Amino acid sequence: MTPADLSRTVLHAVRRAVDEDALRAPVPARVRVERTRPGGSGDYACAVALQLAGPAALPALEVARILRERVAAEPGVGRVEITGPGFLSFTLDAPAAGDRAVLAAVREQGLAYGHGDALRDEIHQFHHAREVRAAVTAQTVRRLLTAQGARVRTTCAEPPDPDWVRLGVTVDAHGTPPVPLTGIRPVPARATAGELLERLGPDAARWGLLRAAGHDRAALGPELLVQGEANPLFRVRYAHARARALTRGAAALGFTAEAAPYGESPSEPAAHGTCHTEPAAQAANAANAANTEPAATTAHDAAARPLLDLIADHPGVLLAGARHRAPDRVARQLEAVAHAFFDFHDSCPPLPAGDEKPSAAHRARLAIAEAAGTVLAGGLSLLGIRAPEHL
Repeated sequence: MTPADLSRTVLHAVRRAVDEDALRAPVPARVRVERTRPGGSGDYACAVALQLAGPAALPALEVARILRERVAAEPGVGRVEITGPGFLSFTLDAPAAGDRAVLAAVREQGLAYGHGDALRDEIHQFHHAREVRAAVTAQTVRRLLTAQGARVRTTCAEPPDPDWVRLGVTVDAHGTPPVPLTGIRPVPARATAGELLERLGPDAARWGLLRAAGHDRAALGPELLVQGEANPLFRVRYAHARARALTRGAAALGFTAEAAPYGESPSEPAAHGTCHTEPAAQAANAANAANTEPAATTAHDAAARPLLDLIADHPGVLLAGARHRAPDRVARQLEAVAHAFFDFHDSCPPLPAGDEKPSAAHRARLAIAEAAGTVLAGGLSLLGIRAPEHL
């Protein structure tokens, strides 16, 4: 179960409680679930009971109890707890099953992973000045909103700069609108599109214009062209290229990705391959290997957990970026995925080394690496930036 699935499950429980007259309150348009903070209980938490307590004229704890019994019975939910004044904390069933569902969703949806129809009833009309950062931001916000089902129109105060086309920017109309529209007004770039294209090229220029929050000044210096770890754009694109290289390497060795966690492959009951993990992670993996419970409860390497969590959270980040008109959120998410990918890659190589034969462990790791590459490519596409197969 992904965070988006859990959000829909909780919303469905609210609707059921209202339909059954157990709760008399308006059904919210959406329910927000967040990953539990360090020291908290469960995997995810939400405050919907506190939100509904006032309209329902009931204590938040009572609303939480009404919802808990309806959510707890849903497939994929292992345990539901009530904490504090009425927060609902959710522990999902078998991490391995949840991981498989996420990886399967990425494989099935491809670059559209994280797209949806949550905003299908929304219509937006944006207006911006004849300024390159405003134009690129408006066009990218349009991409994010459209990916969530919204309908969007953008206009410019004056005829657009012809160089905007080379940055992938078009507008629907220009001039003074007959009625006030929603303005897109980031801090100006202090450079024209032509100047940025000459110095940086389209990809680095777009990243520089979008990476900073709109209220911050965009960093548009030569550091965007550095081919090294200090350059976040290079690191994101290199992670994508590396993930694609792993797929090609695996094909040359005669194996493909398989999302089943170690110990669950029908052809290989035991995991092979060495993960260079910290002592705590080694202990967790050893415990998994020694576990005699059914294989369905066996999780991926502990080193994969941060990357798997980021992949699972990706749809929520895209939706938040659309709602808040904040492409910078997507850029930061891609940076986090790239960082977690390299940590995972270095700890648990997806390809066998030397005379080592490909195993279930390698196939499972390859599935995670491929999913990370897909998330990076899809996110870059929404930002209007190419994701090369080779760097």
